[in-house]
Amino acid sequence: MKKKKGNVAVSAAAAGPAPKKREPHGTARKRGRRSDAGDLISRLPDAILGTIISLLPTKDGGRTQALSRRWRHLWRSAPLNLQVSLCQNTAVPVPAARTIISRHAGPARRFCFPCLRAGRVTCAELESWLHSRALAGLQELDISYGHYSAPAGTSYPLPPSVLLHSAPTLLVARISDCDFPDQIAPTVNFPLLKHLSLLYVSISGKVFHGLLSACRSLESLYMSKFRSVDSLCVSSPTLRTIAFQGSAKVELVIEDAPNLERLLIPESERDDCVTIRVISAPKLKILGPYSPDFHKIRIFQGMMSPVSSANSMHTLKVLALRSSGHGLHTVLNVLRGFPCLERLYVIFYKHHEMDKKNEAWHDPLFPIECLKTYLRKVVLKSYVGYDEQQVGFARFFVLNAKVENRASRDAQFEFRSNCYWTDSQINKCIHDFSVADPFRHP
Repeated sequence: MKKKKGNVAVSAAAAGPAPKKREPHGTARKRGRRSDAGDLISRLPDAILGTIISLLPTKDGGRTQALSRRWRHLWRSAPLNLQVSLCQNTAVPVPAARTIISRHAGPARRFCFPCLRAGRVTCAELESWLHSRALAGLQELDISYGHYSAPAGTSYPLPPSVLLHSAPTLLVARISDCDFPDQIAPTVNFPLLKHLSLLYVSISGKVFHGLLSACRSLESLYMSKFRSVDSLCVSSPTLRTIAFQGSAKVELVIEDAPNLERLLIPESERDDCVTIRVISAPKLKILGPYSPDFHKIRIFQGMMSPVSSANSMHTLKVLALRSSGHGLHTVLNVLRGFPCLERLYVIFYKHHEMDKKNEAWHDPLFPIECLKTYLRKVVLKSYVGYDEQQVGFARFFVLNAKVENRASRDAQFEFRSNCYWTDSQINKCIHDFSVADPFRHP
């Protein structure tokens, strides 16, 4: 028996390993697919992997070096996404930024630096950064002095190098909390810049005009809390969206904007009196939201005349208004200036300073054209069903809005709970043209 066992053992060894157990049908194939799927992303070309890394926050992008040997060299050659800060978890501190800039081979996709005056970086060092190969080919720039800790009356000039060195390749720029220089260099040109945000800046009308003239491809412009004593005149053949947030005693004049489609007006923190004059915007379709109750925003069509039945905008299709709920007649008088309006949004809010006696009464002898022809959708936001004034709003449009000379007998009502209005919805849509209607709730 022992001999036989030995013979059997020798024979088995010579024959090779024992046959494996047969697995259920398809199990081996599925396991093979799973093992392949775990490594498919590493099979992508370096250029695609570099693009993926450049979309990650700075720290996360750097950590990809630890994934495997395949990924070790990618971050240093991928388009740089550098966010510098003193406290943010996803950003890197200034010393680490110095190391990255000295070692990265470029090019750069994004440079975010919201701590200019923190005392850690001088203007000379910032200029050397912008000259470095790490920030060559910069596409997105976000630079700020940070208004949250600025002493009152303090002025922080924007370093000229910020505009000069990155201008040829920029696609997106956000500049805030600084003073623009008295003049823009005549050689500055932004041939590719599409999206520009200027927040809490001090700028003269002349410099503002020169800046826009240098933007040959600009599609969206966001302006907030300007400090300027001049009128801000906009002439641009490419602009499609303008967002203008209240700035005390600043007048916005849209002189010539042949492709402007959206004029967005996020709410101001203060009751600033803002005047907007639309002289030439033949494609303007979307406007608001502004409050006609208090005349914070005054919309003019042409040089001098406010929008009215005698001076109307026939191109406007979507309008958003803020109302205290007591201003039905004020809203109706506004509608006279937009005879082709298709969608109306009314955002209700409470304001204790509302004086009902100052409201201009709507005269039913002068009908509102959009109610008879084009207006098909009215949305009341922050609607409270037990508020008599708001109920009156709804009742009026149901009884008086007509299409093809018949009352709205087949009107459909949709009620949503917790559908609150926030201006952050508008801010997200300023540079996003995939959103057809920025006032529509998801």
